[in-house]
Amino acid sequence: MHQLTNKQYEEYKRLCHARDHGQMLTPDGLRIICAGFDYDPEAIGKHMLETLAKFQAKENKI
Repeated sequence: MHQLTNKQYEEYKRLCHARDHGQMLTPDGLRIICAGFDYDPEAIGKHMLETLAKFQAKENKI
């Protein structure tokens, strides 16, 4: 049986937390975003970059 390293276990816990708090983008979520922007790559990219900037600004405040 395989053993997890402490680093692997911490990453697993981080992913579980993200999953449990709706912080992971699922394939269905991506489809909804794409459909909401009429599959326009520029609009989707702009939205993703703006959202990323919001998350990074929020992380920097903490």
